[in-house]
Amino acid sequence: MRNQGWLLFVGLMFVAVTMSMCTNTPIKNEQAKENPQQTTEQTQTEKPSSERASTKEERTPTEQTSTVEPTSEPAAESVAESIPDVAPKESVVEKPPMPDTTPAPNVPVIGGCPIFPADNPWNTDISKQPVDPNSDALIASIGANTSLHPDFGTEWNGAPNGIPFVVVPAGQKGVNVTFQYADESDKGPYPVPKDAPIEGGPNGKGDRHVLVLQKTTCKLFELFSAFPQADGSWKAGSGAIFDLNSNKLRPDKWTSADAAGLPILPGLVKYEEVMAGEIKHALRFTVVRSRRAFVHPATHWASTRTDASLPPMGMRVRLKANVDISGYSKIGQVIMRAMKKYGMFVADNGSNWYVSGAPHEKWDDDKLRDLKKLKGKDFEVVKMGKIYTPANTP
Repeated sequence: MRNQGWLLFVGLMFVAVTMSMCTNTPIKNEQAKENPQQTTEQTQTEKPSSERASTKEERTPTEQTSTVEPTSEPAAESVAESIPDVAPKESVVEKPPMPDTTPAPNVPVIGGCPIFPADNPWNTDISKQPVDPNSDALIASIGANTSLHPDFGTEWNGAPNGIPFVVVPAGQKGVNVTFQYADESDKGPYPVPKDAPIEGGPNGKGDRHVLVLQKTTCKLFELFSAFPQADGSWKAGSGAIFDLNSNKLRPDKWTSADAAGLPILPGLVKYEEVMAGEIKHALRFTVVRSRRAFVHPATHWASTRTDASLPPMGMRVRLKANVDISGYSKIGQVIMRAMKKYGMFVADNGSNWYVSGAPHEKWDDDKLRDLKKLKGKDFEVVKMGKIYTPANTP
């Protein structure tokens, strides 16, 4: 009996312990259901690491390089691995990288902005394109024996020699511009500083171009016959705004700050690019007599003459491949190689074979005069596409 009583006591104790263990487990689960804050708070405490990582991914590549340490990504992964299964999956999903806006390597860049896409006419290699069948007559009308003239350098008549430009930040305040030819000008505002350089200087009596490139937005603002006003606004003959990330032309028959409806800045010879050893774009030049016609990328004519031997606005010439440039200065050779590869656009009425550039105090004017050894007969007209005239352009 004593043994039986002992066995009964042990059995009852075993049952009691088993019941206690069974009841403890559901009690913990019930507490979790009634008080879910413990799991939520854990997730919220761990989220900031992934949020900071995603904020860095949204920055520009430069900012990422300067702010994200090499150990940042592994740290984010270890945090993600420690998050319980109940944590929202969205907290560890990586955002896609920002698109790469770095300009193509062969595109001219100013102020961090590409000067039009790589396939833009200004940046197109035309050295292998066919010669226009009317090339000889067109060259003769400009002057086969007339010398080329660099219309830029250090100074001329007390003012910077050439067409200047200025680069402004994205936050540059826009100002109102009143236009003489408002029907063919882009409405502002234009981010033109009060002290923006003017072609010919403040007292210049020529074309008085003002060119402004705005960083970040990569917009180009150009004015013709520009005069600053006392209230900070400007008056101008005409004005145009170009998106440097786009190949879009101006409407047909519209002018710009240039007679041809072209932008000016892309066609200027610039000191920095010549010193770097390569010009990666076409140039611009002027002629005395042009035709009442244009070819794209030009969009405007500026003549009453209809003679087919006269150049239409936008006509492109190139230095002939067989012209030996080895005897010229290094500066001259850089410019001439661009004339062979990219050519020059007829952009405005002016003196024959005057090539435009930006002024710079470090230009060597003597070496620039080397270009005068070239004659009109050293050039040929690149085959033109459709020629727009009053007869076929509404």
